[in-house]
Amino acid sequence: MKKRILLRVFAVFTIIIAILMGAGLGLSLAETANIKNQENFVEFAPALPTKILDIHGTLITEFSADEKRELVSLSDLPQHLIYAVLAREDPDFYNHRGFSVRGIARALYGQLTGRTLGGGSTITQQVAGTLYTDRTEKSYSRKIRELWWAIQMERRYTKNEILEIYLNYMYMGPGVYGVEAASKFFFGHSARDITLAEAAILVVQLSSPARYNPLDNPNVAMNRQQSVLDRMIELGYTTAEAAEASFTEYWDNYDYTRASTSAYYNREDKAPWFSEYVRRELDDMMYGTMDYYRDGYTVQTTLDLEFQEAAEKYMAQGLERANREFSRSRGARLEKAERVYIPVIDLLSLSFNLEGIHATSDAQTEQKAKSRYTKVVNPVVDMAALVFGLPDLKDITNIAYGEMKNTTERNVVEGALITIESETGYIKAIIGGSKYDESNQLIRATQGRVMPGSSFKPLYYSAAIDSRQFTPSTLIYDLPIVFHNEDGTPYLPLNFRGEWKGPVLLYNALANSMNVPSLKILDAIGFDAAIDRAAELLMVYDPAAKRRTFPRLYPMGLGTISVAPIQIARAYAVFANQGQDVTPIAIRAVEDRNGRIILDPERELRVKQRRMGNDIQIISRQNAYVMTGLLKKTLDVGTLASVSGKFIFRDENGARYHIPAAGKTGTTQNWSDAWAVGYTPYYTTAIWFGFDKPGNSLGLSLTGATLAGPIWGDYMREIHLGLPEKNFIRPADGLVDVTVCTQTGLLKSPACPSGVTLTFLEGTQPAAYCDVHGNTPVTVIASRGLNLNAMGIDDTAILQDLRMPELDLDFLPSSGNQGQAQGSRTTTPQNQQNQSASRDMEGYGLELPSYNPLLD
Repeated sequence: MKKRILLRVFAVFTIIIAILMGAGLGLSLAETANIKNQENFVEFAPALPTKILDIHGTLITEFSADEKRELVSLSDLPQHLIYAVLAREDPDFYNHRGFSVRGIARALYGQLTGRTLGGGSTITQQVAGTLYTDRTEKSYSRKIRELWWAIQMERRYTKNEILEIYLNYMYMGPGVYGVEAASKFFFGHSARDITLAEAAILVVQLSSPARYNPLDNPNVAMNRQQSVLDRMIELGYTTAEAAEASFTEYWDNYDYTRASTSAYYNREDKAPWFSEYVRRELDDMMYGTMDYYRDGYTVQTTLDLEFQEAAEKYMAQGLERANREFSRSRGARLEKAERVYIPVIDLLSLSFNLEGIHATSDAQTEQKAKSRYTKVVNPVVDMAALVFGLPDLKDITNIAYGEMKNTTERNVVEGALITIESETGYIKAIIGGSKYDESNQLIRATQGRVMPGSSFKPLYYSAAIDSRQFTPSTLIYDLPIVFHNEDGTPYLPLNFRGEWKGPVLLYNALANSMNVPSLKILDAIGFDAAIDRAAELLMVYDPAAKRRTFPRLYPMGLGTISVAPIQIARAYAVFANQGQDVTPIAIRAVEDRNGRIILDPERELRVKQRRMGNDIQIISRQNAYVMTGLLKKTLDVGTLASVSGKFIFRDENGARYHIPAAGKTGTTQNWSDAWAVGYTPYYTTAIWFGFDKPGNSLGLSLTGATLAGPIWGDYMREIHLGLPEKNFIRPADGLVDVTVCTQTGLLKSPACPSGVTLTFLEGTQPAAYCDVHGNTPVTVIASRGLNLNAMGIDDTAILQDLRMPELDLDFLPSSGNQGQAQGSRTTTPQNQQNQSASRDMEGYGLELPSYNPLLD
């Protein structure tokens, strides 16, 4: 009996304590500033800008809190917009008391099971959480505070008032808040005039404005839009016919060319291309209601503003020169066309009655008039349309501007630069184009898809070195040859300016961008090995993307694929980083306004790399060092030799020292793209010049070696000023340095006129001394690893189609060995071809072996 009494007393006492604590908590909360000021509920907290800092903590720019918000009354909004919001966010809004037990249970069950079952917050809870809590905080205590505030709001305001606050307050896109500002931003008109399909697009922005932005991700937004319309049909808010008609009309008139812009463009920015890249990275990283326009984050980045300033200076010089020379050469070509070809065309048109091609034809006159309208008349008409508010006229002028933009993309040289710290992957500088503004937002350094030309070759040369069929001193013949693709189509590659060098060593073929030796290497190792290595280095992992990127055709070996400069820079950075993974990174960490780190991408990257174990080694250290040795030759004897002297510096005592550099140039077919890519033990930089749309040529005077190369050299020198001497790290084992004859690739003998020291994978170095020079007889020098089946035509075709110059021996003076020569001419046709080819190459000043694998 006493136990029962004690239990009852204890229970009553516990209840009293709970009531007192609850009352005390309620009274305490009632005294808070928010409760005191709840009559001023819509007086929002001031927003803070997000600061973007460089690697040294210097401010780059701020993503301003210039909120675009226009208040609109609930009564002014169309009913289907209200229905869309309710269907998407809270169908029971008008029935619950600020919270939904079913929604909370569903969300809790999803958390416990790891499944995505939708959020549990009502519209009231979302407003309360946004105004009075930090919704980035993932905790039960925050949810309890949000629930408490929602109950208080339901007591204080009507449902319509809460919904009106919701529609005017919530973040809905780049710098825009509320449905009115969002509607004008996305659709160009007031929310009062919004269509059913537009309403569905608008409400999906409430959950994730970055992910469902129809301007950035139209396909994702379309799927979510369809789900909202389906839900509205299910709830009886609209009919299937009306939804389908509105959906079709919206996407039939959708402008896929429009980019997502904001007040972002009005800010002061020391590195706009990099800032835009960071902004897009933040879009992918942030979630929920995180808003870098008003939440006051601090973003620690990898950029070095001194590097960026140097990059802008030298790229501006390169672009100015490229456009000046392109305009001059293009004008000369047009002048020649008018002087030489137009009279011929006129003659043909008159002779054969071809009126359409005559210089004075209606078609030609129309073309000239159209060009004049686009350049002169259209800007005036466009201004008049804006001044007098004539939208139909504005649509016409936009078409003309679109045609002008297309012409500009074909006739204006653009450029890109990206610098990566080879060891860390830090992006130190980005140039995305000539000038960053609302009409030029394509970050070509990361988004551009252009052909890399010969700068692609080192990627499969790396695979060739690992195959051990080829070494830096492998002898290969640079002569005309026909390759046959897998479908049987022939391919005859040409060298720059149509020059042929005869027998060359592999290192020299790469340093001087010789096409035929490179394709012989590709043919010998096979497409699979070449593609696998290139895909690893270029970070192309998806099998479908791999097939699209690397066509199994011989032109692929000359860089006729589409890649971004950041991919090429990363590939070369792997060579510089001893073959280990290099992942380009721009954001190191993000802090909230209180200094608490909320995003730590660099830490996550380093943890991921540690977990890779041995897989972090993309290629072996030995392969990376051999490739570095080969690419250093480009600055010694190749297409970057003109900038090799830029890497000699002086220390504080005036003593000279050298920082080694390695690299490669690239010039694509028709001279339409010019590249220079290279690295030191510190940094890797890729530079590209070309056109946004194909069809034009930079001209013979603007190549990777003459345009991109000097810019690369000047820029790299400036960013290395003041850095101490540093060499590439050589692996402790697995490599051998050997001096070989520069003509035969065999061990240099005392009689060899010149030699070069090269680095080999251990076991692949030559074992025999050169026996061509001196008094030793000429011997066979085979091209190790050369696949002679690359040429699929017989000897007769060679003699007929690729005939070498011949020398009639009957015109030579008589000598003791004339009979021997005559005898050799009357032996077999194969011997005749071999000896004739050997004689033909005497003009190169080389003593050739009697055996020529090209004619085998």
